[in-house]
Amino acid sequence: MDFVQNFPFFSILLSLGSGVLTSVMNKRAARIWNTFVLTAVSAMSAALFVYMLRVKEPFTFMMGHFPAPWGNEIRAGILEAGMALFFSIIMILSIKGGERHIDSEVEESKVNLFYIMINLLLSSLLALIYTNDLFTAYVFVEINTISACGLIMITQHGRAIEAAMRYMIMSSLGSGLLLMGLCILYDITGHLLMSNIKEKVALVYAQGTYNVPLVASIGMICVGLAIKSALYPFHTWLPDAYGYSTVSSAAILSSLVSKGYIFLLIKIFYRVVGFDIIVDSRIMNIFFVFGLAGMIMGSVNAILENDIRRMVAFSSVAQIGYIYMGFGLGTAFGMVAAVFHILSHASTKSRLFMASAGLSDVSGKSKRFEDLTGSGYRNPIAGIAFMAGACSMVGIPLFSGFISKLLFAQAAVQNSILKLLPALLCLAVSTVLNAIYFMRTVIRIYTPIDAGTVGRKNLKMALGMDIRICPVYTVVLLLMMRLNMLLGCCSQPIVNWIESGLGMFG
Repeated sequence: MDFVQNFPFFSILLSLGSGVLTSVMNKRAARIWNTFVLTAVSAMSAALFVYMLRVKEPFTFMMGHFPAPWGNEIRAGILEAGMALFFSIIMILSIKGGERHIDSEVEESKVNLFYIMINLLLSSLLALIYTNDLFTAYVFVEINTISACGLIMITQHGRAIEAAMRYMIMSSLGSGLLLMGLCILYDITGHLLMSNIKEKVALVYAQGTYNVPLVASIGMICVGLAIKSALYPFHTWLPDAYGYSTVSSAAILSSLVSKGYIFLLIKIFYRVVGFDIIVDSRIMNIFFVFGLAGMIMGSVNAILENDIRRMVAFSSVAQIGYIYMGFGLGTAFGMVAAVFHILSHASTKSRLFMASAGLSDVSGKSKRFEDLTGSGYRNPIAGIAFMAGACSMVGIPLFSGFISKLLFAQAAVQNSILKLLPALLCLAVSTVLNAIYFMRTVIRIYTPIDAGTVGRKNLKMALGMDIRICPVYTVVLLLMMRLNMLLGCCSQPIVNWIESGLGMFG
């Protein structure tokens, strides 16, 4: 075994152990250690990704060298390695870009608790990416949920605590359905290892025995993970959770947490049940309908918002709808488009939350549109970053959002007329709605400020503010914009990587 094959286990163990270690550190030490952990995980993920590009074959790592069912197993392929690298990069940029807000919004004695949650969240995301065992996946789903809840309520404001409670209630419902589905699946197959379950499911499905319990199990698992990833209409927890948490928390929650659950769902499609059986079960048709509804209703709710953070949050509901619409197409290329959109949305939405915070900072800390007038001039880097993110969300060429919508359109064209027309129509309508609320915001932040456009009190407050921009914040936004444009301008190698990774899943 090559030494690099230990890196998935090392990454999970390092981040999980760091959650314990950070609990006894002070604020400064916790921050330094978290930076080291994220850098180390990124480096190991990059090394593993390069290794997987070279060998082009997945491998399994038995912890303790005990085979199933006595031991646990990690599996790494080209898609897992690349996703782990991408997640760790987004996380370190989100934390560094929002460090000033962590200091101002989180009580000093509790800053180390914030980094505990970050380390545990990182370990759970890595485990969801690499695990080859369904029960282990469920354990880390719960760790992910608790960590995310802690990140929401770390500010200890009333609305943040309320949002965290709503998030916990909805997530517990999703976790319960997921656990019941896994229990039924275990009862049918007698296995928890993904590859063993797939073999047994194929046998059971071919024989026609236990088909009703099997479909029920698939339905519970899919609905449970859909609730946890905020698919419409299970999205009610999302706007407050993203709108009232710290900037770094909102960036991580919107770009990574929901994507971890979606990535686990993709693994279940391919590595647990089998993609053909999933398509035959008709669950994809349900995803298609709710995905289309989310694309439209998320955008409509965003248009009705007068708070920039909540508007960006409702936009996430629409983007999650895009991903599930791609699933619902029930084709291999639809899955490729959905995975690409995971990357596109993560790289864009984290930047939008960062930019929104910067615009709010120079507008008297207000998040209301009327108070953000001219904020793009007062904080130029935040204004440019928000405008670039808006262009990506709308689907302007050169940005990753354009490639996402192009891939979804190509996948729809390859489908039957029953899905082709609704998919293309909702893509067009959603794009128009995206343009309405994002371009409206861009026009607002670049409207010159005067007494006729904002209240006198807010005008004086905005003009009299200290608008010095943190250099780290500027660098982070520039790197996020570069990452988004890299996805938009160099999309074909990334699409090839996704196709190759999904092929290894199968």
